[in-house]
Amino acid sequence: MPYQPNDLLSRHFQESGPDLISKVEEQLNQVSPNSPNLPIYRDMILTVLRMAQEDHNRWNAKITLQALRELEQAFRVLEQFKGRRKVTVFGSARTPVEHPLYAMARELGAALTRSNMMVITGAGGGIMAAAHEGAGRDHSLGFNITLPFEQHANPTVNGTGNLLPFHFFFTRKLFFVKEADALVLCPGGFGTLDEALEVLTLIQTGKSPLVPVVLLDAPGGTFWQGALDFIRQQLEDNRYILPTDLKLMRLVYNVDEAVEQINQFYSNFHSSRWLKRQFVIRMNHKLSDQALEHMQEAFADLCLSDQFHQHAYSGEEHDEAQYSHLVRLAFAFNARDHGRLRELVDYINLPENWAHTRQQTTQHTREPSKVI
Repeated sequence: MPYQPNDLLSRHFQESGPDLISKVEEQLNQVSPNSPNLPIYRDMILTVLRMAQEDHNRWNAKITLQALRELEQAFRVLEQFKGRRKVTVFGSARTPVEHPLYAMARELGAALTRSNMMVITGAGGGIMAAAHEGAGRDHSLGFNITLPFEQHANPTVNGTGNLLPFHFFFTRKLFFVKEADALVLCPGGFGTLDEALEVLTLIQTGKSPLVPVVLLDAPGGTFWQGALDFIRQQLEDNRYILPTDLKLMRLVYNVDEAVEQINQFYSNFHSSRWLKRQFVIRMNHKLSDQALEHMQEAFADLCLSDQFHQHAYSGEEHDEAQYSHLVRLAFAFNARDHGRLRELVDYINLPENWAHTRQQTTQHTREPSKVI
């Protein structure tokens, strides 16, 4: 999300008091003189000052303050876990310990940690408690909501630095998605369905980066299959969604397959971002010339113009130079069909489409690679 300076905001204060902007900039330079984010902080402060100047409603001011505090605290706490992939797990808080899904969620938490991933939940009971039990405290993050009635976080994260309390649902929802490199959804109630549909909407519309969304059910379970049948019959058949939108999620019936779906997604795909009008996919492995040539025709519908271009880091991502070792695949994405984008990611993740596949395959047989 590129930063766009608020010229209207600056002009507003220049007209009502030009000295105010220079005072704000002076204070920011004292606090963080070398930060490249100073223009962003300036606009944040000017936004609050304009709100104070208008002073319409105390309730609006309190909402803004609470939301800003929650955001700042969460950013600060989560900074220590930066660099580790995280999986958000949703499911019913009412799932009893003796239910097969409870055991599966606990096994899921343990399996994710073996792949060096952390487990995020709402910190409650049921599926959330089970996933954290399997992951253990050091690999768990709990995003708890404070409610007017008594409620406690599950024992794994309660009273630890891995628990973040939120007053607002909307700020908690933000971090469930922002921090997630993947999402696993187990059967649940209104809250689980709300999260599932919201996540799919955000990915479908490009408001959230493409990540694997895994629907996990017990063997023989019909919860997610019934939901998918409804989506196909009522949403797809009535053209409320694109047929390829269903590619955004995968239904599995065992934990190993759920974790494999996530690991496979990141076998070559690393991350993505927009650079002006170009969509850039960062990859661990360069694609072969044959694969790139095939892609030009097979996925031409994803390009608004021109073709796919593969290149090395050239300094254009000045704020994320830590990814300079990764190969780039750039194209003018139509920004509409994210289900097809998922199919493209599946294509670039196939080892046979990577350059020097034979050499890599030989190495793999001599010394099996570890999941990092």
